[in-house]
Amino acid sequence: MFGRKGNYSTLEGDGQSHKDSSQNKKVAVVIFAGLCVVILLVVIAVPVIIVTNTHEKHANDNPGLQCPEAELERIDCFPEKDGKVNKSACHKRGCCWVDGEPVRAPYCYFPASYGYTVKSVNDTDAGLSIHLNKSDSLLPYREPVLQLQIQVYYETDYRLRVKISDPNNKRYEVPFDHDDATEKAKNPIYSFKLLGTKVGDYFSFSITRPSTNTIIFNSKTGLVFSDQYIQIATDLASKYIYGIGEHVGNLSLDINWNTISLFSRDQSPEGNYNVYGVHPFYLSMEPDGNAHGFFLLNSNAMDFVLQPTPALTIRTIGGILDMYFFLGPSPAQVVQQYTELIGRPYFPPYWALGYHLCRWGYRSANNTREVVERMRDMLIPQDTQWNDIDYMHDYLDFTVDEEQFGELAELVDDLHENGQHYVMIVDPGISSDQPSGSYPPYDEGIEKDIFIKNSTGSNLIGKVWPGNVTFPDFINDTTHEWWAEMIRNFYDEIPFDGLWIDMNEPSDFYDGSILGCPDDPLETPLYIPLHISERGEVLRVKTICMTAWQSQYRHYNVHSLYGHNEAIATLNALEDVLGTRTLVLSRSTFAGSGRYAGHWLGDNQSKWPDLARSIPGILDFSLFGVPLVGVDICGFSGNTTEELCARWQQLGAFYPFSRNHNEYNANAQDPTVWSSQTVTAIRDSLNIRYSLLPYLYTLFYLAHTNGETVARPLFMQFPKDNQTWTIETQFMWGDGLLISPVLTKGSRSVKAYLPKGERWYDFNMMTEVTEVGKVTLDAPLTIIPLHVRGGVILPQQASNLTTTESRENPFMLLVALDSSLSASGLLFLDDGESIGSLSSGEYTLIKYIANSTSLYSEVMMSGYSPVDSSVIDTVTIMGLEESPTEIILNDATLPDFYWHWENSTMVLVVSIEIPDINQPFTLEWD
Repeated sequence: MFGRKGNYSTLEGDGQSHKDSSQNKKVAVVIFAGLCVVILLVVIAVPVIIVTNTHEKHANDNPGLQCPEAELERIDCFPEKDGKVNKSACHKRGCCWVDGEPVRAPYCYFPASYGYTVKSVNDTDAGLSIHLNKSDSLLPYREPVLQLQIQVYYETDYRLRVKISDPNNKRYEVPFDHDDATEKAKNPIYSFKLLGTKVGDYFSFSITRPSTNTIIFNSKTGLVFSDQYIQIATDLASKYIYGIGEHVGNLSLDINWNTISLFSRDQSPEGNYNVYGVHPFYLSMEPDGNAHGFFLLNSNAMDFVLQPTPALTIRTIGGILDMYFFLGPSPAQVVQQYTELIGRPYFPPYWALGYHLCRWGYRSANNTREVVERMRDMLIPQDTQWNDIDYMHDYLDFTVDEEQFGELAELVDDLHENGQHYVMIVDPGISSDQPSGSYPPYDEGIEKDIFIKNSTGSNLIGKVWPGNVTFPDFINDTTHEWWAEMIRNFYDEIPFDGLWIDMNEPSDFYDGSILGCPDDPLETPLYIPLHISERGEVLRVKTICMTAWQSQYRHYNVHSLYGHNEAIATLNALEDVLGTRTLVLSRSTFAGSGRYAGHWLGDNQSKWPDLARSIPGILDFSLFGVPLVGVDICGFSGNTTEELCARWQQLGAFYPFSRNHNEYNANAQDPTVWSSQTVTAIRDSLNIRYSLLPYLYTLFYLAHTNGETVARPLFMQFPKDNQTWTIETQFMWGDGLLISPVLTKGSRSVKAYLPKGERWYDFNMMTEVTEVGKVTLDAPLTIIPLHVRGGVILPQQASNLTTTESRENPFMLLVALDSSLSASGLLFLDDGESIGSLSSGEYTLIKYIANSTSLYSEVMMSGYSPVDSSVIDTVTIMGLEESPTEIILNDATLPDFYWHWENSTMVLVVSIEIPDINQPFTLEWD
């Protein structure tokens, strides 16, 4: 871990030795003559320099260095934004300096060969072991690591690991359940090459894809490894790079000298700030449509700096460089390979995919109940009701305001009686201000000693909603036991179905603690990520001291893991208490959090740009392995408008996690408060969602078992079509449904892209689209444009007010034939909540296959038999070329009144009765 002792490095010139005085006298005359010549040459040359290169007056004025001449090739050697960069300071770091007009490219940048030299190279059973020495004495940051070890693991045919660490001192590494590989992959689709294998050679390496010679990673100049500053740089395969979160911005990242800072922070999603979660993963598209991924297993504060070369510099202020490369070659395979490493997403209960309603400011259980009853009366689907912190007594965790929410338990019972569910919020901060013996969460926490300690070993005291608080240390196993006990005791009072864990970056209204923080390098490292330092802030702003202790770790190292570890504790406790699958929604996440929780994108605003930004946000988390993701529909902060909320509800009906939520003093924005036209539009979009829940639930099954994405960007489905690589205003559910929402005020149409080479069908009109590519789609206020891709079969059920009721309806199949008149689809079924249904085999998995003359089912698993909803009663087939003359079900001809051909749309609708979905069937047409 961090905190190693040692002297800080000092930088004293260029390291050249002095000559003795006699030698200096002998060369004095020569020097004088040389100076005369130089002066004459400068007089002649300066005008030429000014005319030919006013931008770079001295492109290489540090003699002996090989300095890249192109701006785009520069790797910043002085990234601190403290105004101290100048030529002298730059040269002391052994770097190149260029004078000139202000540009985005750095003035001080690394020479071509800067970093470490090879000491030894040895083969291992799993790959390579390489030892390095620092190549010179020019050390830009204090406590440099002079020797490094590189371990290369050929882990699988598609995954390579490169680990760079200090062989002489144990440094902090992310606690991660992953064993080192013990043997080489047999047929890797990557090539690792060490550029310089002899002792004393400059160290650099490259990773390529041999089949195309595409560079996946090449460690450019500027490898730096100090105690509190580590850096590595690489060229990128293309300018199309995605991920690196959590941030607010475009799906395809801006590479024009763009810095993305990662460090969990209580920060509303706006601007270039680092926000709630940390996911040091990116996916890169290669020029030929292949893709690869990169993951840095590091939880310290860091910057990813993109530049238009295209290139990337990664800077982190602690830990090690533990890098994983995923070779795909498709973008879908990259995400599957990534989640194979960090953990597949957890499988949410069926009800979690319904519609959720919440606000901070219901103010009472009765007001909450009134909203639920209005939703029922207006026949608007709703599965889950939520409450924010206003249900608590004085904002104390695991308490209820008996005056305003005394009837909360009765409300929850009513929800359950109507097939609905209830989720409530819990914050991590535990009040330390209550009288001794009056508040069990604190009293028992003190007894069990589970709170985070300050640097002196006392409980660190911060401040959140209830006032002064202590923070549970979720790295500690005893804390998990205490947390589970608190949840169980509270469940006995309020029988909730899931928990919403907020403020878990962790957020602190003090900067550090009530006592401040000590003067320590952990509190004020020499380098602070850009989007923190540019605000004049340090790491502890809005959170706890970096010198605090969490078990054996300093908070400096594990800060961004806090929400992740709380999610683990919460899911384990809930599953133990409930005995069923449950819903955990976490604001702060880290790589692998999708194994334990869903996520919403935080405190957005009720504005049109926030509506549009929500799409790249949810698609980012699909890449991060957190498929259960959504946004506060209609916006959290401020007052929405009816048009904005109507359009947001239409889009929100297709967020994987669909919840309307807003703040305390804002106007009500639940679906019942609007005009009849808007209510109809909201109801219609939710009814479509509920009708497609069998398809959506199957997508979550595939995410849980195979790492497939639920909501996915178009480039993931159509990687060879580079027109899709920058699309962020549309997205897909799985491989079958394309969503193209209205995102601008007053619009009644959508400019969209329907990828070529596919048949597309308008879902709302049940007609084939005749024009593909760039199109304009009609989108009146009551419609969200939806399209079904030819080649898929979507399982459906008729909508109802809750998933409990909709699961009892008969199944329907929507068949969309492709150009070869074929299609296929999958349906997964279980009871929707059992924890062990997959391991016990209590599930059904069916594949449906269609061709030009038939549709049939292949029952791959038949372990679940729904009692009331096992019937398939309707099959709709789009894309046939002509009306059939006869329909045959399992060798029996159906009467004509069982089927209908709509000539204007070329759609065949067959009413059938297949009484047991687990029995194979064949439907044929002549």
